[in-house]
Amino acid sequence: MLVGPNLSLASEVAESDPVRVFTSEESFEDLVENIKMAIVDQGLLVSGTLHVSDMLNRTAADLGYSEIFSKAESVEFCSALISHKMAQAAAENIAICPFTIAVYVKKSEPEKVYASYLVPRLMGAGDEVSEDIIELLETILEESL
Repeated sequence: MLVGPNLSLASEVAESDPVRVFTSEESFEDLVENIKMAIVDQGLLVSGTLHVSDMLNRTAADLGYSEIFSKAESVEFCSALISHKMAQAAAENIAICPFTIAVYVKKSEPEKVYASYLVPRLMGAGDEVSEDIIELLETILEESL
């Protein structure tokens, strides 16, 4: 499990939790940029950056919701090697790609920067591949600090 001087688990983690959440001492902008660089350093391509807070904040009032994030972006990427392994375990697993790491700052906690990822739950014989995905995501987060 990933922890270090600049990144720590945001709360106690249960094996069944669908999302792993960490807090970082890096600034929001630095953490997003560092994640993108760490993805490239793994020989992978950033396929997209979703400006989640822009969309949610723009639509919040019209939908009757309050704004939750001051900043939030999701960085998407994929690994051909891991995607092949997922598809070999069960073709349906392709729905897991691209992988996403979210970085965000809550309006209620403006001093904290969070990073999170979805824990993969693969079909078929995908347990080993799930561990490969988690290792990749956590390596990218470790290298981002």
